[in-house]
Amino acid sequence: MAAIAGDLLEKIVLPSDLRLLEKSELLQVCKELRQFIIDEVSNNPGHFGASLGVVELTVALHYVFNTPYDQIVWDVGHQAYGHKILTGRRELFHTNRKYKGISGFPNISESEYDSFGVGHSSTSISAALGMAIAAKLNKEDKQVVAVIGDGSMTAGLAFEGLNNAGIEKSNILIILNDNKMAIDPNAGALKDYLLDITTSSTYNKFRNEVWNLLGKLNKLGPDTRSLVQKIEGGLKSMLLKQSNLFEAFHFRYFGPVDGHDINSLVNVLKDLKKIKGPKLLHIQTTKGKGFELAELHQTKWHHAPGKFNIKTGELIENSSSENVAPKYQDVFGHTLVELAEKNEKIVGITPAMPSGCSMNIMMKKMPDRAFDVGIAEQHAVTFSAGLSIQNLLPFCNIYSSFMQRAYDQVIHDVALQNLNVVFCLDRAGLVGSDGATHHGAYDLAYMRLIPNLTIASPLNETELRNLMFTAQLENKGPFVIRYPRGNGENPDWQKSFKEIPVGKGQQIKNGNDIAILTIGPVGNMAVQASESSLLENISVAVFDMRFVKPIDTKLLHQIFSKFDKIITIEDGTIIGGFGSAILEFKNKYNYSSEIKILGIPDNFIEHGTQKELYKECKFDEASIINTIRHFAISK
Repeated sequence: MAAIAGDLLEKIVLPSDLRLLEKSELLQVCKELRQFIIDEVSNNPGHFGASLGVVELTVALHYVFNTPYDQIVWDVGHQAYGHKILTGRRELFHTNRKYKGISGFPNISESEYDSFGVGHSSTSISAALGMAIAAKLNKEDKQVVAVIGDGSMTAGLAFEGLNNAGIEKSNILIILNDNKMAIDPNAGALKDYLLDITTSSTYNKFRNEVWNLLGKLNKLGPDTRSLVQKIEGGLKSMLLKQSNLFEAFHFRYFGPVDGHDINSLVNVLKDLKKIKGPKLLHIQTTKGKGFELAELHQTKWHHAPGKFNIKTGELIENSSSENVAPKYQDVFGHTLVELAEKNEKIVGITPAMPSGCSMNIMMKKMPDRAFDVGIAEQHAVTFSAGLSIQNLLPFCNIYSSFMQRAYDQVIHDVALQNLNVVFCLDRAGLVGSDGATHHGAYDLAYMRLIPNLTIASPLNETELRNLMFTAQLENKGPFVIRYPRGNGENPDWQKSFKEIPVGKGQQIKNGNDIAILTIGPVGNMAVQASESSLLENISVAVFDMRFVKPIDTKLLHQIFSKFDKIITIEDGTIIGGFGSAILEFKNKYNYSSEIKILGIPDNFIEHGTQKELYKECKFDEASIINTIRHFAISK
């Protein structure tokens, strides 16, 4: 059931309707918008805390700026629920993140108000700068605003954008949403720097006085304004005992201001509209604002953990809770600690995802040997390389889709030097409702072509443990282990470690008519499909190849010598992936077997449940059965 809008929110279809309201009504709009988000996400779980924290900012931005002509770039997109609700999608918001519904992130194909598609972090400044420069070249008097926060300022790309924007003198406004959080608490020195600014009472008193003075003098000549700015910068440096980082990038810095004071935000944004050039407004917000549990437990409520009771926050159980098998990420986290207790060279690295990948288990038990480096995948990989070259063994855990951001570092800093780094790629394959920006569709393809890599994927949780155990025994270059989002198959997963021979697959079901070759947990679906009564007298063998590189050529020779019809299945792109590796083998050795490849097709897959997306991509159990039947009768 869709949430019900309040009296004022109901009148707002587009931001133009919002701008018809009196400023005195905006506080009520914020209350209604926040309640609408709470009501909707309690029934249809999605990103929660970040959007609650920017309700006032969202209302103020659309009230002050002439959107969509003026452009807002949200970084990252899970801050943008309020934005979506105010820009023509309130009636559709109950479909958020559902199959064929609206996206959980800004999407340029969905609305003209979504000025840039975002799902990965730290892209807003670079994109907004491009838009601002384009406006300048096109002689358009438009405002471009980048809203960055939720940990995104820790990434190198954000500083690359700052560095470039500061010299371009473009009309860009960056709003730093300082809530001290990513998914987990922010890591790194920047959080301490921002804390110094926000806690300096002397500076904040002075800032208010300078702000008022600048407002009065802004209409005077450039010489007067320049003098005031120099005085302002000098006093800021003295009071803060350091130079202002953002002004060193040639940005006019304003703040910090209360990000939950709607009237103050409106006034400040109106003032900043009149000031040309690059500007940065530093606002302080509380992640999860307006929902007590989300404020108190910000990591847990970054994404609503399920349907919940609005009054108590108690989770409403559903049938999926009956699956007592652990999440793959938790198997990783507990196994890493077990291995590290026995091998003192093991260290853990994650780029701002300690809870998301369960590195927090090691961080709690071994805080000196586990590192959260912030949203900085490139740094995470090269940092791991530095650890490895000094004879430590890094387990670098990065979501599959986020690893794309560190591709050059994998090639140049790790593989080229053949360093012992274990890359654990969480969320490999189709991840569900986060959609196209988060699907781990490409890692098999983009990793497979790199020399020196060992690439494996476990059939189940026990094999994940054993592959991690094997990786720390090998010491023969980079080792990649990819595994999916969500729960596994086996509650009884915590068995004694067993080394898996590198490059060796296994037959997990006998058969004589058709061979199915799989990589990873999709092998379990293949077994279920091959045993279906719908197959009548078709005898299907199933092989779990385990390794894409090196691939088990001995086993492949046996398979191609016996079977004329072979199906490959992978939770990854069919172009360049596991199926392509099998075709390459066939071509190299001149086999004549017919091959059908099942996997993710050559297009971006949107959001939905994993089961819905497996069906769309035609490698769910029913589709596998259908492929077997048609393949068996084909000539």
